[in-house]
Amino acid sequence: MSTDPVVHGTHDHAEDPRNREILINVNGELVPRDRAVVSVFEAGFVLGDGVWEGLRVTTGHPAFLDAHLDRLYEGAKAIALDVGLTRDQLTRDLYRTLRANDMTDGVHVRLMVTRGPKSTPYQDPRMSAGPPTIVLIAEHKSPEPSTIARGIRVFTTHVRRGPPDVLDPKLNSHSKLNDITACIQAYTAGADEALMLDPHGFVATCNSTHFFIVRGGEVWTSSGMYCLGGITRSNVLRVCRDAGIPAYEKSFSLTDVYGADEAFVTGTFAGVVPVREVDGRVVGEGSRGLIVERMQAMYADLVRRDIAARAELEP
Repeated sequence: MSTDPVVHGTHDHAEDPRNREILINVNGELVPRDRAVVSVFEAGFVLGDGVWEGLRVTTGHPAFLDAHLDRLYEGAKAIALDVGLTRDQLTRDLYRTLRANDMTDGVHVRLMVTRGPKSTPYQDPRMSAGPPTIVLIAEHKSPEPSTIARGIRVFTTHVRRGPPDVLDPKLNSHSKLNDITACIQAYTAGADEALMLDPHGFVATCNSTHFFIVRGGEVWTSSGMYCLGGITRSNVLRVCRDAGIPAYEKSFSLTDVYGADEAFVTGTFAGVVPVREVDGRVVGEGSRGLIVERMQAMYADLVRRDIAARAELEP
């Protein structure tokens, strides 16, 4: 493994003192950070019972908001959780939170919905005593430019992505211990993020991002059967199609990864980030490749177009 300084994966960022004074939206009420609390009986705290989304904000608008809300409400329906607000109401709360904090650019939002307080700390959803808890945390937070340019190192962990009959990876749930365990193994091995395999030994995803490789001018990512339906992931596949770049969702092994020309990960926070090393093996030339650089530019253009369309529909 390289002896380079370890970052916190694609979520590495500079601390911003403005975040000490932010207002957090807790069930519609904007409260200072130090007073933004939930009950110890809260289902999300007791059991990880809930769904969430991460959003990037540019020029005052969240990118790909419709896709994020689709995933949130579909996940809530899958676990029989009534969000309690319509999409329009939730959107208005999001914009109200951004405006109360005077936020426009370089902003990341965590939108969380849980089943709410329980009458007693027990798993049965029928023990929930109240309406769902909805929290919106908007922070001044941008990815480190060095991460975008230089990339990260990943390490393949023994922790696998499970099948849907164990914990469906399509659910963006609060139950993240599987990914946390993988993350711990990766950073103790000196890497920045974990690469996780599916139950059959093929590449599935990373602990907090989606993984891609480039071979012979083709872009490959996993079959999608054992990973979250990533919004940035799907947008990258979209821009590949639009640009005439062959892109495939398929099963592939670590042998394919070790011989790749380039590799990168995708996620809402940092967009497209190069991978320069996998399991101690240098990927390509060990620096951001031409395809990855092109992906970053095309994805940034897609974000701009989505934001422009969103601005016309501002509530």
